[in-house]
Amino acid sequence: MTEIPPAMEFLLSRRSRPAKLLAPPVPDRDQLMPILTAAARVPDHGKLEPWRFVVMGRNTCTAMAEAVEARGNEIGIDPDKLAKTVRAFGDAHLIVAVIASPKPSATIPEIEQTLSAGAVCLGLVNAALASGWGANWLTGWPAMDATLQLHLGLAPSEWVAGFIHLGTATATPPERPRPDIEALTTWQP
Repeated sequence: MTEIPPAMEFLLSRRSRPAKLLAPPVPDRDQLMPILTAAARVPDHGKLEPWRFVVMGRNTCTAMAEAVEARGNEIGIDPDKLAKTVRAFGDAHLIVAVIASPKPSATIPEIEQTLSAGAVCLGLVNAALASGWGANWLTGWPAMDATLQLHLGLAPSEWVAGFIHLGTATATPPERPRPDIEALTTWQP
């Protein structure tokens, strides 16, 4: 096969758009539903659906920025790091939080459920990019902070696998260095 199918062309050239370069317009509910549907088409052993979505509109992003700032000051996050994180939420107009929601299972280990949630994050970014939107997957300390997780209505067993920022890319970032696949690949007979 010498011709690369369009889907492979997309995957070989995909590039997340930095959250700070995303602006309105953002996908509306009708535009977001097929993106979420595509993101959910991931390996999910046992059909546990060990993840869910929290769609954060502009008001929620602003409220989260305020909560992040208060919490960051409370726990002593470096001021420069805190300001950058607050801006990421405060400047956002749409974030989809992918929530890892492991389910009790005698046969499906939690690590497989965690990997499924990570696959949802990448699937969401790729589906948004393929739909013509800009997208970026961020985590950072707010994703792991139990106090901030309460703002999103998470259960004690849940955590944020990723904050997926969505919007219209205002610029195309330069290509970045990519992994040396030959150096990272071991071929075994």
